[in-house]
Amino acid sequence: MPSSAPPVFRFAPSPNGALHLGHAYSALVNQNICAKMNGTCLLRLEDIDQTRCTPELVQQMLDDLTWLGIGWQGKPRRQSEHFADYRQALQVLRSDGLIYPAFLSRSDIRRAVAAKTGPDEAWPCDPDGSPLYPGDERTWSQDKQDAVLSKNQKHSWRLDMTAALQRLPDKLYWQEFEEGDPAHSRNVIARPAVWGDVVLARSDTPTSYHLAVTIDDALQKVTHVVRGSDLYQATSVHRLLQVLLGLPTPQYHHHDLVIGSDGRKLSKSNGDVSLRALRHNGVVPGDIAKHFTFAA
Repeated sequence: MPSSAPPVFRFAPSPNGALHLGHAYSALVNQNICAKMNGTCLLRLEDIDQTRCTPELVQQMLDDLTWLGIGWQGKPRRQSEHFADYRQALQVLRSDGLIYPAFLSRSDIRRAVAAKTGPDEAWPCDPDGSPLYPGDERTWSQDKQDAVLSKNQKHSWRLDMTAALQRLPDKLYWQEFEEGDPAHSRNVIARPAVWGDVVLARSDTPTSYHLAVTIDDALQKVTHVVRGSDLYQATSVHRLLQVLLGLPTPQYHHHDLVIGSDGRKLSKSNGDVSLRALRHNGVVPGDIAKHFTFAA
């Protein structure tokens, strides 16, 4: 991208629960760096889970962000409105022989792993702690894949990591920039192999987080991705997908997480105190910002 063009940021929460202080911190860090660089900030609603992401939660999230003082340009992009974009990317990958349908359920995977390991053996896991896929569907012919698919069995679409890595011309890396000095960055070697044959879509949902975020960043012309350090390892998968699909590469900054009193990161699923609850208890936006330290 020409250096004269303004940088583009995005804040991309998932409206599947109430926003908490961790979301507030990430939004404020995005806003802080974006303002420092005279950039544009977009809002994306990562709502591929249409069961949990309800209209009520979407509106509550928008209200919370407005109350917090977070602004964005244009209409928010809703992933649920762009499934066709993800299907198109999947078709490209399948045409290139880089994905395959995998039919083992989570319980099937557990049983297969148990059958392949002894009492003192450990099966390799990805950075999220999930066992690497033990199935052999990647070796099937396309005729066999199509025959099983015709039976409408539940399945996921997995990236053939071995085949994908063979497409890389050289070492893969991304640029990680500093919050205090966004012009200063370092190269980080990407290691997508540790994820194994990662899931890119399921039969009931035409995308996964990995695929959707990669496609969205490209279509929204995002130049700087600011997100939590819990997604640092996932960047390796996103960089690989960018190469395979011929997409541009943003720069990245992975900020620290907000940790609760019990030592774990804040989570919607754990019922951590929401911004809405804080608002109802009389907390004002300035009080939220005082919780955090931002780089000058």
